[in-house]
Order: sequence, then C-alpha cells, then structure tokens
Amino acid sequence: MFKSSEANSMEEKVFDRSNALYVRTVPRKGRGVFANITFKTGDVIDRAPTWGFDHAAAELLDRTGVLEYYFVRQDRNQTEPLTGYVVFGLSSLMNHSSNPNAERVWADKESGTWVSIVALKDIAVDEEITHRYINVSDYPPSVKFFD
Repeated sequence: MFKSSEANSMEEKVFDRSNALYVRTVPRKGRGVFANITFKTGDVIDRAPTWGFDHAAAELLDRTGVLEYYFVRQDRNQTEPLTGYVVFGLSSLMNHSSNPNAERVWADKESGTWVSIVALKDIAVDEEITHRYINVSDYPPSVKFFD
C-alpha cells in the first residue's frame, strides 16, 4: 500500500501506459504533458491516430471547447476538404510554446491519418513537452497563451 505522501504525489501525475509521459496541471495553462524519461533530438515521443473533419464540422466545433483540442496541418493543401484533426492520445494535451521542444509530424496511412510528436531538442525528465500551435489566431480572445 502507498504511503500518504506517495499517494498524493501520484495523484498529481497521470502516466501513459509506457510510463514515458505524464500529465499534470500547469499554472495558468491547464493540463500539460511532461517527460518521465529523457528524449534525444529526433526521438518520437508519442504517436496517435486522428479524426479529420471538414470546414462545416470545424464551424460547429469552433463553438465548443473542442476548438482547444483540435489541430490544423501546415503540410496540407488549403483546397483539400479536411480542415482539422482531433488527435487521440496525450499529445492533444501538449501546450503551445513560441520556443517549442517538439513538433507534430503528420502521416497519411491506409489506416488513417496519424500524428507523431518528435523532439526538436533534447528533453530532460520532468520537462514539459510543448509544440507551436499554428492556429493561435482562431482562438477566442479569452484564451491567453503563456510560454
């Protein structure tokens, strides 16, 4: 059985299945994803399936809290029907930074579109994993971004 102090510290961190990542609350940001192991530049930190949707669905989702959890791609042609992607997995909780330590790499497979989070630089244990949001201007003015 856990000691009281151990149980309290475990409640602050929610780990993924591999124990490589954990989620905890970040002041002024909400939930964030942190490294529980070291990652080297170029390492794949996480890989997740996605659900793509078109402009009409985006207009509906933008009126909900889902806006803060879907992503757009820079590598897609603007005339293509898919506008955004809901990402399943912990990477959907990664916070924005203007100086990120990771990036999203998209891959279209027969099984659907997948996104990998790849380290842009070495990431230490307990360091928050961040990436650059490319749709910051789509967020309502009430949402503030902190580095």
